[in-house]
Amino acid sequence: MHRSSSNLSELIGNTPLLKIQSLSKLTGCDIYVKCEFLNPGGSVKDRAALQMVKDAIESGELTPGMSIVEGTAGNTGIGLAIVAKSLGYDLDVVMPKGQTKEKEEMIELHGAKLHLVDAVPFSNQAHFYHTARQMAEQNPKYWWANQFENLSNAKAHFEHTGPEIYQQTDKEIDVFVSVAGTGGTLGGISKYLKSQNCDIKTVAVDPDGSGILNYLTQGKYIATEGGSFTEGIGIMRLVENFKQAKVDHAINLPDKDIVTVANYVRKQDALVLGSSSALNVTAALYSALQFGPLNGGAKQTIVTIACDLGERSKSKLYNPEFLASKNIDPSSQTIQQLIKTYQDNNSLLQSVDFG
Repeated sequence: MHRSSSNLSELIGNTPLLKIQSLSKLTGCDIYVKCEFLNPGGSVKDRAALQMVKDAIESGELTPGMSIVEGTAGNTGIGLAIVAKSLGYDLDVVMPKGQTKEKEEMIELHGAKLHLVDAVPFSNQAHFYHTARQMAEQNPKYWWANQFENLSNAKAHFEHTGPEIYQQTDKEIDVFVSVAGTGGTLGGISKYLKSQNCDIKTVAVDPDGSGILNYLTQGKYIATEGGSFTEGIGIMRLVENFKQAKVDHAINLPDKDIVTVANYVRKQDALVLGSSSALNVTAALYSALQFGPLNGGAKQTIVTIACDLGERSKSKLYNPEFLASKNIDPSSQTIQQLIKTYQDNNSLLQSVDFG
């Protein structure tokens, strides 16, 4: 019998690994997702939130009576709201306009104060990141979580998520696939897995409009063409958490492909993915096709992250009207057509040497 918990933050972590039966059967590989949506805040960001706050309390940076402030696209704000409330702190969240309403509502429901700001380029001092930083600089009662540069973010995944994955696969993982926002999840997990077995391949996946793939392949943050409705991932600058990553391959995939994959696993496996999770799984599918038996390789054990709750993407990823506004028709491409396209185009996955 498991002991009871005294607050929600104690439930963070130790999430299960789920095999996606439909895609595994199609590719001849074992494709798994780490079910981070089962954290109490519904996302992988709960882990970073808890580690950052615990470390700040331990170091004396965050003391009773202070408030936490952070700029976030949503999920870190929800995670921090739970951790802050559990540990007796107030929280102010600065969030860019245009994220899903579901995230805005959950931040406030968990007791945080939400500040919505215009979505502007990072160079603009009104950017949500700078706004949160300025609030902390101007008021000594605030502790700024600073998730992009705070290495407690990657630490959470090096000490917990990575070891969980390694043990749950009986130390037989071949490929790890992940998007990057702050880089904490990719950085911490890949660093841990590589420390256990340097032959484990790491794939970084990027949405349209981000610069991570070009940075990894060319050394410069140049945005890829187009844009993406995925939230909280993709970046145009090098931050401390991403520096922790150990990356062997990088890939850029469009929104239309993640719509195909998301709807397929929803119908076949009852797995409702959020947009960033769907991008992860789409990249895992491509990796399985490239490294696995359908391309002459051995059967692969591939793990990626189901980052958050699928219902947080309902108003975009699963909304026909919204998709139509982005010129995406969910019925225009079957999973079989996508697989054929991926098999015919084996140049999307680019080799890199990072970390």
